[in-house]
Parts: sequence; structure tokens; C-alpha cells
Amino acid sequence: MTKNLYELSEIIDKKFANGEDIPQNIIESIKNITNNKNYIGMAQINPIAGNIEYNAKKIAKYIKYSIQIGLDLVIFPELALMGYPIEDTIDRHPIIVEENIKWLKGLAKITKGTTALVGFIEPRKKDSEGKKYYNSIAILKDGKIDGIVRKSLLPNYSEFNDYRYIEPSPVVGVQPADTLGHFDKNSIRMQSKIYEKYGISICEDCWNNKEFFDKNLYEKDPIEELAQDNPEIFINCSASPSRAKKEQLKHNMLSFISNKYKTPIVYVNQVGAIDNSSFDGSSRVFNAKGELIARAKSFEEQFLIVNPKENIGKIYPLTKGLDKSLTEQKIFTLEYESDLERTYKTIIQGIRDYFKKCGFKRAVLGLSGGLDSTVCAVLLADAIGKENVFGVSMPSHITSRESMSDAEQLAKNLGINFTEATIRPMIDTTTECLNNLFKTIETHWDGRYKTSFTPDNIQARSRAMFLWGISNEFSSCIPIATSDKSELYMGYATINGDMSGGFAPIADVPKTKLFAFARWLNKNREEKNAIPEAIILKKPGAELAIDPKTGKPLIAEDALMPYEFLDEIIWRIENKNEDYQTLLKTEFIYEKHNPVSIEQKTEWLDKFFRRMSTALYKWSILPPSVIVESRSINKYDYKQPITSSKINYKGFDDKEIESTLTTN
Repeated sequence: MTKNLYELSEIIDKKFANGEDIPQNIIESIKNITNNKNYIGMAQINPIAGNIEYNAKKIAKYIKYSIQIGLDLVIFPELALMGYPIEDTIDRHPIIVEENIKWLKGLAKITKGTTALVGFIEPRKKDSEGKKYYNSIAILKDGKIDGIVRKSLLPNYSEFNDYRYIEPSPVVGVQPADTLGHFDKNSIRMQSKIYEKYGISICEDCWNNKEFFDKNLYEKDPIEELAQDNPEIFINCSASPSRAKKEQLKHNMLSFISNKYKTPIVYVNQVGAIDNSSFDGSSRVFNAKGELIARAKSFEEQFLIVNPKENIGKIYPLTKGLDKSLTEQKIFTLEYESDLERTYKTIIQGIRDYFKKCGFKRAVLGLSGGLDSTVCAVLLADAIGKENVFGVSMPSHITSRESMSDAEQLAKNLGINFTEATIRPMIDTTTECLNNLFKTIETHWDGRYKTSFTPDNIQARSRAMFLWGISNEFSSCIPIATSDKSELYMGYATINGDMSGGFAPIADVPKTKLFAFARWLNKNREEKNAIPEAIILKKPGAELAIDPKTGKPLIAEDALMPYEFLDEIIWRIENKNEDYQTLLKTEFIYEKHNPVSIEQKTEWLDKFFRRMSTALYKWSILPPSVIVESRSINKYDYKQPITSSKINYKGFDDKEIESTLTTN
């Protein structure tokens, strides 16, 4: 019977996705299964941030369906009505908070027989100290708001910025409905923290168990407080973005909580992408033994029906590889296989939702025949359709014939639009104009470089001019920035050149992972081997300058360092917070297979910190990009003053400090 439930539910999901009416016979068949009570609907939805009408209509659709099939409860993600994250919009434009309250009250009126948990932004009393709003869950039942739960723990790290505009709830658990918009610490009414049999929490509120985490960010544990009132089921409404290694942590933490308190936990997560954050959904249920009994699909909207009390649910698979990695240790590795499908789906969803929610349809990008633009082209073709992608090869006097033919072959294999447009006339004209200008400036200023990157940048920016020109000329089109994470760390990217665009799909993917990713794409896409092998085997280089040592285009690793070494530095800094001296003493994976002298290692580390310091301003102007890795330089995830470029990353010993201070 349960198998039939999930077969029928998948039909419903498809009907909802296509905007089709649901046949009454299917509704009756599902109702016959779920009408013996204790069944819960997990509405894993993809909202649009700030589009309250759109979100409310989607929520209403699932509430009405839940009523039709006789569910006890339907649960929506954190801030489902507003969309998460909403950032500072609610502070600058408070009208949208007023609107979300109006729509919330409208949703309450349609609930009959089924209880709905809906996330929303709640205004606080105008004379209250602290922030203006709460992050809240409304309990909707029998035509009215029957209670409110407010978020207690507010993350203020990585891409989360809740505390900027949200006040932490002074109390855990449910409070009466008449406190809506009038609640503060003086309004608390002592009552059971749970609602009927449910202990309800919001996202971060379940991420502070003192036995599970080595270090806790907050003093209290809302789940522990809810447990004191003996709920039959924990519920967590969440909006938790996908990141490398996060699935392992989330899976093990939720299992630990349910087992510790001998109480099932129902976790409902947002799906879809909003700007830089791509949410994986994967809503789930653990039983009282900490065993997984249900899990929704990853990166897809879904309405999953479960019965935690009777261990009824269906476990849909995670993206391939993640199941095997649930017990992996946090170490740097070049074995990326377990995370490549998640990486693919994270970026595809990021591109697709960015285009759809912003009203874009088409993308144009430069196809250099190199790895970065190649991977971007594949992802764009899969995300928005090959007919909506235009690849442009823009050769200069340095571009090799192989690069041009590789780009053309890639476009042919993918079936995307393609053309070749030389930038040589633009280079010649721009160079002549600039040289005349420089001569004038030189009569007033000294300090002109004997050698500069001006010729390199003219090429990169000429290409960007072509791409932006196409974007300006044809509707619903944006150019794509193709820079990767490794090269952005080193500033090995040109502002208003390859960094220029409306979206940056791979800005959080390191180069070594991109090589593995390219091979994964060739193997796992429906159209096999779309990426020419020559592109994967080619040593990366921008083809902007000639290496005087070889007489050939400069190879990126010669200008920087081996990517295996570079990417491990990045990972160790981001994930282990290792300093210069620790890095110098650590044996890198690259060193296990390649002899590296201490002088060479010192030179590479010096280069890394020097170039990273001067690349900070470039990070700040990077277009929107999908956060993929566990840590990132995406400005939503990491902020560092640009004027901090003089930080001494090596540090001083005590004698050096004493000597400096006494002689200064």
C-alpha cells in the first residue's frame, strides 16, 4: 500500500509542476491510505525571495491538497512565505513585511481539518528594544492562526546574516496567536513549549547539541528545552543551502538528536536557488532510534507524505556518492568523485533559478578552448537549454589554432550556437589610442612601468566588450564570467575581462576539481564525451602573453604554481585556518609525488599570500556565483577589508617584536 502511495504521489508532483489539475480518483486513492491519521506532508518548495504572492499561491496549493487527502499536518520550510534569504530588503522596504502578514492571514482562512506550519517574517512591537523582526512559524488551523513559534538561534556566519535584521526569540516553543506582531520578552506566557504533540523549531535551533558538537556557538539548546515537555515528534523548518561535506554533518546530527531523545524528527528544507545559495531540499525523517525512514529528492520540489509514528516513508537517493561519504573525515583530497554529482546539481540549479527568477533566458560566453569556459558552456547548456547558449571564439594574435578548433568542436558536440569573431582590429585600435594617451600622461606623471599587463588586459577586455555588446543587443541575455576559484584566489583574472559578466557559475570550484568534473561530465551526461579530450589534457593558460622562456603562450602554473599545491593551500586555509608556518611544515599531497625543496615551497607560499592579498578587491566585484565548497571567497560567505592587504601572514616571533618596538 505504501508503495502505491509514493507512486501516486509522484504523479501528483508532476501534475503540480506542470500546473495541471489533479484527477479526483488519484486524490481518493491517496486519501484511502492517509486518512487513518498521523500522516504528515513535507512540502519541499522552491520560493522566490520577496515574491509573496507567488509563494503564497504555491503554499495554498499544497494546503488545499493536504486537506483533500486528510493529512494531520503539512509543513513548509523556514520563511516559506517570504523566501530565504531576504537580506536587508525587509528593513529598506517594510511594506513587504506588511504584505506577508496579510497573505499569512489569508492562508489561515483556507485551513480546515489540516494544520499547516508556514514560515514568515513577523514584525515586532514598534517600541521594543532590538531588531525589528522575528523569523517565525505560524501554526494555521481551522481558519485561523493558532500559535506562533519564533527562531531562537540566529546564525551570523558564512552566507547567513540573520542577526542583521532579526531578533532572537527570548523563549523556545509555541506562544499564543494573539502575540502576533506584539511579542517581546515581556509578553511571554508560561505554557507548554510544544504544540499538541509537536516540538517545533526553526533551522539553526537544532544545530547546537552540546554532545554532538565539539564547540557550541550558543548558550542554549532549543531542542533540549523542547524535549523537556515530551513531544511525540520534533519538527524543524529549515532553509539550509548545499555545501561540500554538509550532508555528512546534517545527516549525522539529525540522527543523533532523534536517537538521544528517543523522538522522531521531521526536517523540511527549502529547495531551489536564491542568488549565491543553492538549497538541496533532501527533507527527511529519522525515527526514535535515529534511523532514516524517509528522505525527499535532492534539488527538486516535492511533496513527501510520511508517518513518523508508524515508520512509514520513502527514502529517495542522495546525489550519487554522498551516501558513501557520510563517514568521511575532513581532510584535503584530490579524490572528488563522491561530490561531483552534488556539485553539478548545485550549480545547475543555481544557474537555472537565477535565470528564471530574474527573467533572463539566454547566455553568451567566450569559448577559449580552455577548461573554465568549456565547463561553463556545458553547465549552461544543461541548465537553460543548448539553444539559449551562444559561444563566441575571439582569437587574438596569440591564440593557437588548436584552441580555436577545440572551442568549435565543443560547441558542435554540445549543440550550442557558435561563431568566431577576431579581436585583432579592436586590439590594434585600442593599443594605438592608449599609447597616444600614455604619452600625454607621461609628460605629467613619472612611474610608467617598463613592462606592464596592459596588452594582456586589452585582449581580455576586448572580448568582454563583444560579449556585453551581444547582451545589450539581444533581449533576455547576459554574458557569463568564467573564472574559477583557484585563479580568483591568485588574482589571475581580469576585471572587466574574464571576470566580467552577469553570473559566474564556477567561481567557487577549484581547478583540480574542475579537471575531475570535466571527466565526470563526459561520463555522466546523456551525451557522452562532449568535452574534447584535448581540452582536458591541455595545460591551462589565458593565451594573453608569450612566455619568453619558451616562445609559446604562458602556462598558468608557470605564472602561479602547480594547481595541486595551490588548491591544498586554499583548502587548508579555508577549512583548517592554517597559518604560513604551519603550511610550511605540512607535507602536501603534491610533495608525496614530486620533490619540492624548502626554498621552492617557501617561494610558492610567499607568492600565494602576496597575490591573495592584492586580489581582495577583485573578489568584491565578482558577479553572483553559486557557493559550492564548504568555505568560499564569495562575498556573501567571506568578507575581508580590501585595505588589509598589508597583513603579515608569516607573523613575528617575540624577539623580532621586542627588537622592532625598542628600536622604533
